[in-house]
Amino acid sequence: MRLIFLGTGGYHPNERRHTASLLLPDVGLAFDAGTAFFRVQNHLRTPHLDVFLTHAHLDHVCGLTFFLVPVMRGDVQRVRIHGTPEVLRAVREHLFAPALFPVDPPFEWCELQPDTSLPVADGGRLTWTTLEHPGGSVGYRIDWPDRSLAYITDTTAPGNYLAFIEDVDVLIHECYFPDDMQDWAEKTGHSSASAVAQVAQQSRANRLYLVHADPQNTHDDPIDIQKIRASVPNAQLAEDLLEIEF
Repeated sequence: MRLIFLGTGGYHPNERRHTASLLLPDVGLAFDAGTAFFRVQNHLRTPHLDVFLTHAHLDHVCGLTFFLVPVMRGDVQRVRIHGTPEVLRAVREHLFAPALFPVDPPFEWCELQPDTSLPVADGGRLTWTTLEHPGGSVGYRIDWPDRSLAYITDTTAPGNYLAFIEDVDVLIHECYFPDDMQDWAEKTGHSSASAVAQVAQQSRANRLYLVHADPQNTHDDPIDIQKIRASVPNAQLAEDLLEIEF
């Protein structure tokens, strides 16, 4: 299974990172639709796309407006947007308000229901859980017969989701700040380095990828990855367009 990190930054794009979007190109599944979402059409390998939104903050949804052309052109024949009722309502009423975006895109809007799972390609099941974040957020997990993937972003680690990600093969977790900015992590509903390392250890995640880095810090290592690797040696700070197999 291939996964492409289309966008790995938070809040706003900078010269190095676009905002949140992940793509499983061979099965037509994406998580979030930030500014990196314009890259989907160049990598998608299916005529359909399912997009699972974590929440309605602009850095995670604004890219939905970029996808009208591939749909109108017929390159993608079906687009389903999944999210909680509150998130879908916010996106439809505000992002796609006629004064902001004058074309109503032919997307299907699919509400996530509590305590339910959804089938995905290759015999997988997708589940979700609520996360603590201003305005709310959700985390996702997909379990296939031989592997698993979890995406946790926009929350302050450690949280109430440890059981949800237990023994996951690939954990993609936000890490917005280094440890010396832990106070800002708590103020803004985000995570810092040592706290994410603690989550990875306690959940027994096999591989850890960090995303949603602070866009104000454009250095090679905005989160102090070495501090995380002291306890999680295989941790990797994802860069835009990193592609992995799992």
